[in-house]
Amino acid sequence: MESITKNRQPVAVLRAMVARAYGDGQVPVGGGWAVELDHGWFNVAYRIWLRDGRQVVLKIAPPAGVEVMTYERDMMRTEVHALALIGQQTTVPVPEVHYYDPSRELCDADYFFMEYVDADNLGIVMNRLPAAEYAGYAEALGAVNRRLNQIKGGHFGRLLGGGSGATWRQVFTGMLEDVLRDGQRRRVDIGVDYDAVRAVVAAHADCLDEVVEPVLVEWDLWESNVLIRDGAIVCVIDHERAFFGDPLMEAGFTATELAGAFSDPEPFLRGYGHRPVTAAERMRRRLYNLYLDLIMAIETVYRGHTDAAQYNQAKARLATIMAGFDHRR
Repeated sequence: MESITKNRQPVAVLRAMVARAYGDGQVPVGGGWAVELDHGWFNVAYRIWLRDGRQVVLKIAPPAGVEVMTYERDMMRTEVHALALIGQQTTVPVPEVHYYDPSRELCDADYFFMEYVDADNLGIVMNRLPAAEYAGYAEALGAVNRRLNQIKGGHFGRLLGGGSGATWRQVFTGMLEDVLRDGQRRRVDIGVDYDAVRAVVAAHADCLDEVVEPVLVEWDLWESNVLIRDGAIVCVIDHERAFFGDPLMEAGFTATELAGAFSDPEPFLRGYGHRPVTAAERMRRRLYNLYLDLIMAIETVYRGHTDAAQYNQAKARLATIMAGFDHRR
């Protein structure tokens, strides 16, 4: 996926990064040792062959001069911290971080190296899998997600720098307001009046008060962030959007309140062992869908997308979601 947030670097800088992380003796020689992994949507990532033959992944944050959405600021530091939390507190397989450099001495952004996991990306191969095999992976993903949600936080919101004492209602409505302001700042047409969205959120925000325990929420755990091999999930990647909040905000629950827009949620729900069933749970999930599709529409402007497919799909889903709140234009 092409995006102006991808901070590609010249070969000389990549060599300097390898030297800093692994030492001069591991700097590759010749050509063909750095290949861009182009499946991601936000950061640039390279598959690197070190001089001794080991393969690693280099991930670089967006350029300093590129405007990102409010919630996307400092996401690389979040990801490194999330990987440490997951590695310390669960058995969920995640890449090992080899080196993290926030100094911005070699380029204008943070970067880190991690292990390369030789496996298939579920998001790429899922449409080629037999239905039963895909369902098995989706069910396993539900179980993995449940284990991630067992990590407890001391506050709601960002993993790093979050304030203590704020309720989930305060934090989530603040997150959503940040997205609305991002959209208004760039004058993004979301197909509905921005203040109408605010009114809907205010009218239904009391359902958020049931959430009193902050847990780690991956939020971006789609099939494209799952690596599989020999019938099993062998790694979960891209943890940069993690925060402490309500586990019902996880991606696997999206289609429970937005049927037909995403994959069948039933296998995921079996693996997770829970579905939104109460009126408050279902209303929370609708608010979370609203948040997701606001981002999906607005981010296309920030990332300079030239293909309007994502924007058009998100805008259409926003109309459906708002209609579900009995919204009237």
